Amino acid sequence: MNDAAISTIRLFRQWQPFRDGTYRCSGGRSAEGFDSTIVETTSFDGARGYGEMAPLGSFYDPAFASGAREAMKELAPQLLGCDASGIEALNRRMDLLLKGHPYAKSAIDMALWDLAGKRSGLSLAALSGGAEGESLELYRSIAQQAPDAMAARAQKYIAEGYRRLQVKVGLGVNEDIARLEAVRASVPADTVLFCDANASWDTAETRRFLMATRNLDYTLEQPCASYEENLAIRRATDRPLVLDETIDGADVLIRAIGDGLVDGITVKLARVGGLTKAKLLRDIAIAKNLKVTIEDTGGAQIDTAAYSGLLLSTPQHLRQHTVDFHNWVTVSNARGAFAIADGMMALPGGPGLGLEVDPDVFGEPLFACNV
Repeated sequence: MNDAAISTIRLFRQWQPFRDGTYRCSGGRSAEGFDSTIVETTSFDGARGYGEMAPLGSFYDPAFASGAREAMKELAPQLLGCDASGIEALNRRMDLLLKGHPYAKSAIDMALWDLAGKRSGLSLAALSGGAEGESLELYRSIAQQAPDAMAARAQKYIAEGYRRLQVKVGLGVNEDIARLEAVRASVPADTVLFCDANASWDTAETRRFLMATRNLDYTLEQPCASYEENLAIRRATDRPLVLDETIDGADVLIRAIGDGLVDGITVKLARVGGLTKAKLLRDIAIAKNLKVTIEDTGGAQIDTAAYSGLLLSTPQHLRQHTVDFHNWVTVSNARGAFAIADGMMALPGGPGLGLEVDPDVFGEPLFACNV
């Protein structure tokens, strides 16, 4: 058997409570932590790669943790014996075997990239295009609360060194205006603000918000749910516009570029199906000179290292920022030196994701299969 062939796949579960308590976003939706699934893929030469997928509850994206695990159990046995270095071929195989459900494939794909790095001695950034620089700009998201509470949270994050903040809006427009005004007034003038409605407004609400906040400095992120609503907003404002939930594949990104819809995109690994497909979206965006954020729906060190490694190989002038999800939660799933200072994060060195993972900390696997 080829040394690079997949010999074993194991699945683990880890509950990751939020450090700052309940995370709230529009519509009264909330979560207490990430329900993470961790994939371990081993090749016949004994090398191991790790991947992670953790949705933000079952309400944020078309994804839920228990569904992902069941799909992974169906996929994993059908990947045994395949050449782990053929990552794109394995992605095509997963798409053939399971229609849709990209979130269920993301952690497997991530583990394959980590395994390829371990076997080649190259970092994920090197494998995905070559690192530009040594660190990434971070932002911190301010979950929805009363305006004064959000302002206090913003000041806390500024004190911790963050220089870029994402203000969660998408409830009542008048309250949302007060939220943004309170945060803007509470932080230094050079703080970069993104205002994210998580697709919760209609066009009338978005227009009201834009009119009331026209004198404030911020970037608007995903105001409306549908493509057409966001296009109507784009045509009505010169405010920088970034789309997140809308960008779920190459087809919609190509359409958005043709329509002049976006100034930047946010790519989430689980939403699009993993690093391989995120890299495709990233490369299309680079070709069209769009700003790029790469992150995910949740996780700890494994996930942070994956999306950050891909972003580090994105041209510096097109990188927006990313998140340090491993600092959002109270547990860890790997050892790695994430050096954070002054709102910047340097990634662990070493091959693949650059992490040391001890699967024994997760307990018995939920599922295992081998050749």
